[in-house]
Formats: sequence, structure tokens, C-alpha cells
Amino acid sequence: MRRYICLMISVGFLLSSCQKLEDEYRHDTETVDNWSAVADTASDALIASFWNEEGYFNYGSDESDMGFQYWPNAHAMDVVIDAYERTGDSKYLAYFDPWYEGIFVKNGNTYLNPFYDDMQWIALTMLRMYEVTNQQKYLNTVLFLWDDIIDGWEESFADGGISWVKNQRYSKNACSNGPASLLATRLYHLTQDQVYLDWAIKIYEWQKNTLYNRSSGAVYDNINGNTGEISTVALTYNQGTFLGTAVNLYLITGERLYLNDAQKIANFTVSKCIDASTNLLRNEGIGDNALFKGIFVRYFLYLLDVDDLDQAYRNKFENFLTHNATELWLKGRNIQGNLFGPAWDQIALGNAQLTAQASACMTIEAKARFIKR
Repeated sequence: MRRYICLMISVGFLLSSCQKLEDEYRHDTETVDNWSAVADTASDALIASFWNEEGYFNYGSDESDMGFQYWPNAHAMDVVIDAYERTGDSKYLAYFDPWYEGIFVKNGNTYLNPFYDDMQWIALTMLRMYEVTNQQKYLNTVLFLWDDIIDGWEESFADGGISWVKNQRYSKNACSNGPASLLATRLYHLTQDQVYLDWAIKIYEWQKNTLYNRSSGAVYDNINGNTGEISTVALTYNQGTFLGTAVNLYLITGERLYLNDAQKIANFTVSKCIDASTNLLRNEGIGDNALFKGIFVRYFLYLLDVDDLDQAYRNKFENFLTHNATELWLKGRNIQGNLFGPAWDQIALGNAQLTAQASACMTIEAKARFIKR
């Protein structure tokens, strides 16, 4: 992620936002009758307002910013995949090949990137495209990117981990390790090749030992390998990818420890990465940061799909998802263009950023899938 902005969280905020496990987030939230129709509206608005016929998503709605940003494009395309998987409507498939070709050109006629996390997100999206279409070119690109991504692992700084950016090997970030281990679990699931599972566990264990608070469930942002200094900021983005990996490792291995990790990570997020007055995932800012919440929700849904999820957690987590998605749709939408901003209880004014729109659409698609399952 090219412009990674860390938000400092005050002690007062952390204390005020602590919730009990039994808290089921019962607010006076209105209800939404048809989440599939809502998801159609939101996701179609993303395409209508951001799609560029050159084969990528513009950064601003309605041509307000026609710039190209690599990693947000992966998440916008994930929304298109979500919509296709939910509806089976072939109109969404029409965007797959143009996007595959378009981002290659816009990225300088290559899929490689100086930032390891950017490539990880592109690979995760293309893996989904392969799973949907069975087109080998998508998987070939995933494997090509994987080979470059894994070169980011080195042990001369912080005893391991994948660097954030190629020219700063000392910077080991949650944003470049969470998606990498997540990708490894997905590749193992597809291929049953032990090497991917070994990498998934290796990266996960390094992150757990280095950038994770085992008592609270907080995922820390990064460690400076030169100084050993750890940034203890906990962002929804990093909570989500570490959570998703924990769930996948539980499903692969059956080891309860991973499910316990996942429950703790999720509980920390819905208890402390929120606005305590609304019980909504907090506004983490514009730009890259506006994507973070939707990423968490995508992998939060992984946990809700686990049959063995403890019932007390299930009650709390399901109500949290419903409350956030409902408030987002009813209070955070600009009805003129069905656009969204970074605050889910405030109407987006004017043009929207791709990051905020994709984050909102991922959340609404998650809720629609949860209802449909």
C-alpha cells in the first residue's frame, strides 16, 4: 500500500470503547427488507461511477479524479466478483478480462510493484477470478506474483517477516504479512501443495510473535527492523487480514488455537476499533484509510461462516454486522448517486473516492451474502 497512513488511537478512546462480550449491539436501527437489492444498487453504482473504459477503476467518482491506484483497484474488482457470485449475472463477468489487461497497462506494463502488499491484493483478487472462471491466465499471474512476494521474506531485520516495500527491507508491516499468509492459505486450499501451508504458518507465527497482542487481540501496525520499535496502532485492515488467516488455518488444520485467535481478534476489533457512541467501525480517514473497514468486514464474514464459532461471540458479531451495514445504507449513502464516504453514519457530500466506495460496497455485499447463505 503506497501511502500508508497510521492513525493514532488515544488511551481515552480505547477505554471508552470497551464492550462486554454479551453486548449484542441492540440499537434503534431501522431494518432493511431486501439486502440483495441493496447490494445490487451499491455495487452497480461503483461500476457506473468509477469504471474507466481503459480497463480500470478511476480514483474519483464521475471522472472527478481519473488517476489510477493499484491496490484499491483490487478491492473494487473484488466487489464485482462479489456481485457475480451472489447473482450469477454474466454482466459482471464482462469486466474481468478488461480489468486484467487494463491494470497491467496502467501499472507500467507489468503486474509487479515495489510494494509487496499491493501485489498481494492483486494476487488475491486474481485468485478469485480464477476460481470463478477457471481461466488459467489468472492463476498464472497469481503464481508469478507469489514468487516475487515471497522474495520479500528475509531474516536480517526483525528475525523474519515480509518487508513492506522493496527498498526498505527493514520495515516489516502487518499490511505486508497478513495478506501474504492469507494468500498462502488460499493457494494451499486450491493446490494442496504443502509448501503454501508451510509459508502460511511461518508468516502467521512471525506476525503473531512480533505484531500481535495475545492478551487483547490487537494487531500492531509495524516494526522498524533497524530500531526494534513497534507501532502499536491497531487498524481494521490489519485486524481483518490476520483474522482471515486464522480462520483459514483453523479450517485447514482443525487446531482450535487458530479459532481462539480469530475470535479474540474479531472481538477486539468490534469492541475497540469503533466509535463508542454509535457502535460503528470508526472513521479511519480518507484515501487509503477509507478502505480499511471493508477489508475487515470481508474477513469478519469468514469467521461468521465457521460452524464452531462460540454462540456468545456469534450473537454479538452477527448483530454488529447487521448494525453497521444498516446504518451505512440508511445514514451514510448519498442517494443521488448511491455514493459513500469514510464515515458510515454521515452522508457523503459531493464526489466519492474509490476507497470509500469499495469499502462500503464490500460491507453491503457481505451482509447480502450473510442473509442469502
